[in-house]
Amino acid sequence: MTINFITRLRSRRVVQDQLEGANQVAVGGGCCWANLPQELLREVLLRIEDSETSWPQRKNVVACAGVCRSWRIIIKEIVKVPELSGKLTFPISVKQPGPKDCLLQCFIKRNRSTQTYHLYLGLTNALTDDGKFLLAARKCRRPTCTDYIISLRAEDMSRGSSTYVGKLRSNFLGTKFTVFDGQPPHAGAKMTKSRSSRLANLKQVSPRAPFGNFPMAHISYELNMLGSRGPRRMQCIMDTIPATSIGPGGVAPTQAEFTLSNRDIFPSISIFHSKSTRMENFLSGPLSGQKDGALVLRNKAPRWHEQLQCWCLNFHGRVTVASVKNFQLVASPENGPSGPEHKIILQFGKVGKDLFTMDYRYPISAFQAFAICLSSFDTKIACE
Repeated sequence: MTINFITRLRSRRVVQDQLEGANQVAVGGGCCWANLPQELLREVLLRIEDSETSWPQRKNVVACAGVCRSWRIIIKEIVKVPELSGKLTFPISVKQPGPKDCLLQCFIKRNRSTQTYHLYLGLTNALTDDGKFLLAARKCRRPTCTDYIISLRAEDMSRGSSTYVGKLRSNFLGTKFTVFDGQPPHAGAKMTKSRSSRLANLKQVSPRAPFGNFPMAHISYELNMLGSRGPRRMQCIMDTIPATSIGPGGVAPTQAEFTLSNRDIFPSISIFHSKSTRMENFLSGPLSGQKDGALVLRNKAPRWHEQLQCWCLNFHGRVTVASVKNFQLVASPENGPSGPEHKIILQFGKVGKDLFTMDYRYPISAFQAFAICLSSFDTKIACE
């Protein structure tokens, strides 16, 4: 019995010594990997980043960023934003503008039973592959509107979570939508007081959990007063993106990190409850006229095909099923002569019963493109 007692004391002492040693390493911010010469370390990480051009191999770049602080700093310096590299690496990539030279190919899977939508990055040129998970959304019906809560994780789509990215809100008819960002898109942005933020304050959620609602875009679908069926007509006013961003030398706002939630780890890419009149005024107000200097996107008008007897758009093989939801967005002529109106910024179309392609490019982000596409899923009796 005495021997057993001494053994337990020694084992506890060993564990305590190990923990103390680990704490000293953590406090000192160093480890055996961090002691590598900076020139050698940078060369190794550069080769890893250059060799891993796409997922799933790119998870090695994410793993390197999680080794220690010095590795993380170097990786953040090496990895370029999607605008320049055309790659989505860390979670913040979904909030940054897409590539300028090409469309980034993604797809959306819809689950009718759970009213959820998952966004994936395409891994191949095929219309259907396993994909790399990017974002998830959950549809919430309310008496006077519909909300789509957007999250970084499919398992946690609550507004009080640290994975909350933003939301999409519609009016009663489903003809006007507002995209809200969970964090300020730029300095001086004003947060809209909502029921979700009040609930977050009452529940005293973690300070890491972002619960702000910052309006960043407005989407409107033109009403069909004549009753004739035809393609939808939509307009998107990107409040946080200047119209000059699509011209020569133009610059779109780029978020460098999540400011309202401290995400120290790098997971692989992986409410306004009030009277209906107040909500209608809120949703319709910004859409009455274009915000000065904001980028305006309009859907490209389809052409009538005499032989097929239907409206057609050229999706270059990315859409295979005819649907009223299919659209292509281009810069509106209101943006000025410098804007390339012919360049497709976002296209969305059906390829299966619950499978849709979503291709986007600069100056919008994956989050903004996803929110715009979610508005197409809503029923619009007054528009068709």
